[in-house]
Amino acid sequence: MADVLDRAPDDRVQVLDADGEAVAPSLVPDLADETLVSMYRDMRFARRFDERMINLQRQGRLGTYASLAGQEGSQIGSTYALADEDTLFYQYREHGALVARGLPWEYLLYWMGHERGNAALADVNVFPLNISIAGHVPHAVGWSWAAKKRGDDRAGVVHFGDGATSEGDVHEAMNFAGVFDTPTLFFCNNNQWAISVPRERQTASATIAEKANAYGFDGVQVDGMDPLATYVVTEAARERALDPDDGAARPTLIEAVQYRFGAHTTADDPDVYRDEDEVEEWREKDPLARFGTYLWNRGLLDRERLDAMTEEIESTLADVVDRAESAAADPRDLFADVYAEPTDELLAQREYLEELRERHGDETLLDE
Repeated sequence: MADVLDRAPDDRVQVLDADGEAVAPSLVPDLADETLVSMYRDMRFARRFDERMINLQRQGRLGTYASLAGQEGSQIGSTYALADEDTLFYQYREHGALVARGLPWEYLLYWMGHERGNAALADVNVFPLNISIAGHVPHAVGWSWAAKKRGDDRAGVVHFGDGATSEGDVHEAMNFAGVFDTPTLFFCNNNQWAISVPRERQTASATIAEKANAYGFDGVQVDGMDPLATYVVTEAARERALDPDDGAARPTLIEAVQYRFGAHTTADDPDVYRDEDEVEEWREKDPLARFGTYLWNRGLLDRERLDAMTEEIESTLADVVDRAESAAADPRDLFADVYAEPTDELLAQREYLEELRERHGDETLLDE
C-alpha cells in the first residue's frame, strides 16, 4: 500500500464513495469483519458522545466544547491504523481518536474543569489536549525524534486543523522532521473552516498536502469522510515512517478533506459566516452513512445488530457521564503543576485558600 503515498498531492485517495460503494477495490484494507464493525461502532459512539457533550454544555454541566460531528471517519479510521504503542498528539476536536483508544472516563473531567482528565490520557499513549493552535506540533516532532534515537518502533501522529497551517509552529516542525527524518505523521484535518475563516483564505496553495514538498517529504490528500481511505493512507504513512532500511524512513503530511457539521465550539454561531446549503451538501457525504451502508451491503450489519449497538453505546456513555459527574473536585489542584517548584507567592495563595476553606467550608465558597 506504500504506493498510495506516491500520488500527486491533488490526487485524492478514496476507497468508498458517498453511497458506500467501493470505488477502489484494490485499496480496501484486509481487515477482519469484527474490526470493521468495531470501527463503525466507535464512529457511532463518537457521534453520540458529541451530541451528549453539547447537551451537557447547554445545561451548564460542561465547559466550552469543540464538536467533532462529520470528522469521525478521519479520526477513527486513522487511529485504527496505528499500533497501541504509537503516540497521539491532538488539538482539541479529535475525541474520536480517543474513542478508538478506549476513551478513559476521566477524559470528561478535563471538559468539566479538572486537569486530571488530561493526565489520564497518558495511559493510552495520548499527549495532553492542546488549546493553543499548533503549539503541540513541534512537541510531536521532538517526541518522534527521541523515539527514533532510542530505537523505539513507535510513530508520533499529530492532528491539527487547516487553520493551524497558518501558524509558524507547523512549518518549523515539518522542516525539522524533514531534516532529521523523524517518524512523524502530520495529520491535517481540513474541515474547511478555521472558526469563521474559510480554507481558501488560509493559503494560496492548491492543496495543503503539497506543502510537504518544501520540506522534502511526501504529502497526500485523502477523503477524510471515508474511514477506509484514512486507514489505508495512515497505515502506509506509518510503514514509511518506521521503515527499517537505513535512510528510507520518512515523515508524511496527510491532508484529510472533510467538514465539521456543527459549530467551531459551543461558543460559536456558524450561521453568521456559512450557508446552510453548504452544510447540507457535505452532509450527503456523512461518514457514518457511507460506512454503515458499506457494512450493511456486506452483510456485517442488520437491524438486530444495530439495535444492540445503540443500546450498548447509550449504556456505556451514561456510565462515563455518571462517573465523571460523581468525581469530587479538589480546590488544591488549582496550584498543582503551575511550576515545577511552587513559588513563595503560589504557596501563600494556597495557604490563604486553606484558611478560607477552614473558616467557611467548601460549599459556602462555591456558593459565593
